[in-house]
Amino acid sequence: MSLPNCNHKILEALSTKSSTKQLVARQNQAAFGELKQMLQTVAEELNANICTIDKSVVVEYSERSEREAMIRFSGDVLIFHQLTNAYTVDDRHELRKLSYIKEDPLRAFFGVINFYNFLNDSLLYNRLSDVGHLLGRIWINKDRHFFVEGKRQFSFLYNDLSRDVLDADKLRGIVENAMTYAIDYDLTAPPFVDVRELTVFQMQNISQELRVRKSPGLGYRIHAQSQEPETRA
Repeated sequence: MSLPNCNHKILEALSTKSSTKQLVARQNQAAFGELKQMLQTVAEELNANICTIDKSVVVEYSERSEREAMIRFSGDVLIFHQLTNAYTVDDRHELRKLSYIKEDPLRAFFGVINFYNFLNDSLLYNRLSDVGHLLGRIWINKDRHFFVEGKRQFSFLYNDLSRDVLDADKLRGIVENAMTYAIDYDLTAPPFVDVRELTVFQMQNISQELRVRKSPGLGYRIHAQSQEPETRA
């Protein structure tokens, strides 16, 4: 039985670029599943040990959705978010100079996992005006080679795309380095002159937050570190 004629240029693009993007998406989804397992493992290990030292400090893993997972530890939260599309880098990007990419340009398509740092209280009390910080992005290609771009240590720890393959040890390293970054990033109170005025809207938000703090049915096992509203400086 003969096959119907089709546009061979489109067929070639579907069998190469489109097929690669689908493979990248599957690799990214598998990696995110492993990342969630690692987050849960790290949370359970730390929580079991910190409870013998200070029961008010809790480390807890939870999932916000199929593509969002979080780990809470005292006053901080890390949220990992898996993007669904495949992405590539700009033609001027340094990765384009790698022989690893030149040998196979399809290696330059990636799935991406973002991870953010928020204050736990920002989510606990639904402070919609608070901001989180993007700590880094994990880029994973069709062969599970990866690199991480981000702040501080994430700018140099995982930047060898040609050699780095994402595995359990690498995932643990990313999680633990992100937690260390968040713990080291301390709150700084703003100067007095910057907070000496308060709008009625802001006052109502503070009053609402205080009412939420007294509610017995929140279901969170997190210790509030302070009774004052907090903002990242």
